[in-house]
Amino acid sequence: MDARLSPDQLRGTGKLPILPQAAALCYRIQRGQPEVLLITTRRARRWSIPKGWLIGGLTTAQTAAQEAWEEAGVVGHCNADRLGQFCYLKHRTERGSALCLVDVFPLQVQSLVSSYPEKGERKRKWYSPEKAALKVASPDLAEMLRSFGPYPH
Repeated sequence: MDARLSPDQLRGTGKLPILPQAAALCYRIQRGQPEVLLITTRRARRWSIPKGWLIGGLTTAQTAAQEAWEEAGVVGHCNADRLGQFCYLKHRTERGSALCLVDVFPLQVQSLVSSYPEKGERKRKWYSPEKAALKVASPDLAEMLRSFGPYPH
């Protein structure tokens, strides 16, 4: 499936269920320049950003912040304005594959804690946005990283 198709085009295919997710593009400013935090996925160990299924009772931005905490130990302020979207194919053993449409929110990191729920399952590392763009699999996420500029909170 072409990850560069628009969400409307993807919905029209009818071949795969399209499921919403939320993600946090976690960033900090070091020596006047932004850095973004990437984490590894649990199974494939590919670099990505914290993301997950929507959580009942939370907004999409709040879900993104919760995922950043669980997956990377991030404490910070998540902007409620969506930065962008990307799609990826999720292989689910029991329910079949699905196309995930991920809303991305910028999250300014105030601190990283050493103990968090998924600490033993993932690695985390800071990169310049340009280097981070080279590490991720999604072309749309890579473009978002390349064009990223810090957001005022």
